[in-house]
Amino acid sequence: MKKLLSLIAIATLGLSTAFAQTPVAATAKQGATTAKKEVKKAEKKAANATEAVKKDAKQTEAKTAAKVADTKKEVKKVEAKAATTGAKLKADGTPDMRYKANKATSAPGPKKKDGTPDMRYKANKAATKKN
Repeated sequence: MKKLLSLIAIATLGLSTAFAQTPVAATAKQGATTAKKEVKKAEKKAANATEAVKKDAKQTEAKTAAKVADTKKEVKKVEAKAATTGAKLKADGTPDMRYKANKATSAPGPKKKDGTPDMRYKANKAATKKN
């Protein structure tokens, strides 16, 4: 019973302090000055944020331009390798299977209707193990 009464007393004290009101005149004066200060702070934060966004945008543009330049160099290197070997390659460096020379590198045995090697034959099994 004592515990129950103490809990009720604590709850009553907590609720009374939570809903307590300050004097109206003092709150109005303080509220006006703090509101002005908060508006100024918010304006400064917004200005700083837009400047930071502009800086980040410039940095990302510079990074993407550098990446584009690097990829162009890599594509030129791949094209140079393709010219030396005689096989036609795609931009990512894999052989372009539209050309007959590149198709000859696939499995030598019979193929299914969809063009994939038929794995029931020994020649196709040996060719896939080598790759």
